[in-house]
Amino acid sequence: MIQPALLLICLALCLTSIPLGALAQDENDKSVTIMAFNVENLFDNEDDPGKVDETFLAIADKQSQAHIDNCNRILVERWRDQCLYWDWSDVAIARKLTAIADAIRAVDGGRGPDIIALQEVENIRILERLRKERLDDLGYREPILIEGHDARGIDVAFLTKLETEGVTKLHTIDFDGVDAERVADTRGILETTFVLPDGSLLTGYSVHFPAPFHPTGMRETAYGKLNALRARLPEDRAAFAAGDFNTTSAEDREERMLDRLARPVWTVTHDYCRGCPGSSYYAPTDEWSFLDMILWSPAALRGEKTTWRLRTESVSIANLSAAQVAEGGTPARFEIDEGTGVSDHWPLIVSIESN
Repeated sequence: MIQPALLLICLALCLTSIPLGALAQDENDKSVTIMAFNVENLFDNEDDPGKVDETFLAIADKQSQAHIDNCNRILVERWRDQCLYWDWSDVAIARKLTAIADAIRAVDGGRGPDIIALQEVENIRILERLRKERLDDLGYREPILIEGHDARGIDVAFLTKLETEGVTKLHTIDFDGVDAERVADTRGILETTFVLPDGSLLTGYSVHFPAPFHPTGMRETAYGKLNALRARLPEDRAAFAAGDFNTTSAEDREERMLDRLARPVWTVTHDYCRGCPGSSYYAPTDEWSFLDMILWSPAALRGEKTTWRLRTESVSIANLSAAQVAEGGTPARFEIDEGTGVSDHWPLIVSIESN
């Protein structure tokens, strides 16, 4: 029988030889969380030349006749009124940043995801403000964003806690036979390679495919480009694609988009999201869609190398922040006058783990 004094000595030695939190840290090192988050118009209030960003100005900067004339050319009444009357003030931006940060902080016990693929970000300046002013204590590195050619000026981006390797690239999608006005309303595919905790590599793609009002063929072209990029990677490289794929439930039913263009190459992670209605809700047809998706492709095993696998039980909608949920239980878009809401999309999250 161990004497009490000897037991105390043993406990003391154990505590001094194993750092506090080491076991929890070891567990965290075996898991990486990925989020897809369309943040719905994350703009600053500076007028960027060459971008259609007139809506996102302070009201004092919207008084010129030129601005009013530009706004009155907008056909959709809601967007026209926003262009004319929204006060995208410093206060409004601060509320928007806080709302997005709260949604991110609600993930993974307050730690936030390890990798966030973002859509609808105007520029790296506003993303850096989100990181420094609202997420500074969570360990995110400098934002990853390459300016694209979208007429509205919205870009795809990454925030990550992981180191990256190689050159980040923005791949243009060639929409052959599509008129220039439609092409101007599209984004490229942002490619970055991340270094996982065990030193292996993970290539990620942040995507924002053409909107549903564009022809189905444009989204088919975008899937084809993404799949071609995956095919170029080494076989022993894991990969994911995350973002707003803009494939509605109706289009998927009618055109079998995911069966034809996603599932042959990728695991569609929300197939494992039990009880999840979708990431976006369209009121006129009372229909949910997974516009936002995370696609996963594991590395091919070779020899004794470790690999990373999808934790299927981890797939979920990240809507734990109260501001994300409207009264009817749908995504709460950001309302500038009330200072409420976050985005008209709910983020999706998945975790991968070392096998």
